[in-house]
Amino acid sequence: MAENQNVLTEVRGRVLLITLNRPDAMNAINTALAQELLAALDELDSNNDLTLGVLTGAGRGFSAGMDLKAFAAEGPPKGFNKFIEDGCKKPLIAAVEGFALAGGLEIALSCDLIVGAENAKFGIPEAGVGLFAAGGALLRLPRRVPYGLAMELALTADPISAQEALDVRLIDKVAPKGGAVDSAMELAERIAKNAPLSVAASKQVLKAQQGHTEAEFWKMQQPVMAEVFTSNDAKEGPAAFAQKRPPVWSGD
Repeated sequence: MAENQNVLTEVRGRVLLITLNRPDAMNAINTALAQELLAALDELDSNNDLTLGVLTGAGRGFSAGMDLKAFAAEGPPKGFNKFIEDGCKKPLIAAVEGFALAGGLEIALSCDLIVGAENAKFGIPEAGVGLFAAGGALLRLPRRVPYGLAMELALTADPISAQEALDVRLIDKVAPKGGAVDSAMELAERIAKNAPLSVAASKQVLKAQQGHTEAEFWKMQQPVMAEVFTSNDAKEGPAAFAQKRPPVWSGD
């Protein structure tokens, strides 16, 4: 495990476990945490031995969002917008214990899949402190849940439970209390059996297709298809299938 002050990383096979590590501050986001999170994602994206990441929080919750004390002293956390807007090239699974609130939910929504412990709460309470959810929740929530629920969450500032979140597919799986990381790792290992370039390309194309016409979609997919279908892994997959052996992925 590589340890920094605010973010921990641990390689588990082809999965990088990333842990927000400000438990005494409920993993609230300040500039230091944002910068270390970006460094962890760079590690994930640049390492061909890694297929995807699992993102979680230390202590009793995932993240309570922006550090309001730091915000009052120095403004928004520098670098946080880069993660919120650009995310990660490789898939990320959020593993939520306790709560994902405000910017914490926006971090989870920037991931591709969300696993929540049965006791977890999800919400965007910014309106209650004179702000609004400007870190992507107002963009991504209506893509995951009905418009009316997205509006209710934004206007009331009230959270919903993990089961309620699962019922509307805000999250993808409910785990036992204390078991969010284990459940997310099980899902990650299912993904990590597949070719890394294929996994990353599937994420890229699925995200990019939103708002495109069919003609635009086919044009957009062409360069991604050219890269993946001419890769070493595209040769390894059929060869392993023909030889009745597990594939050995190189990520290139």
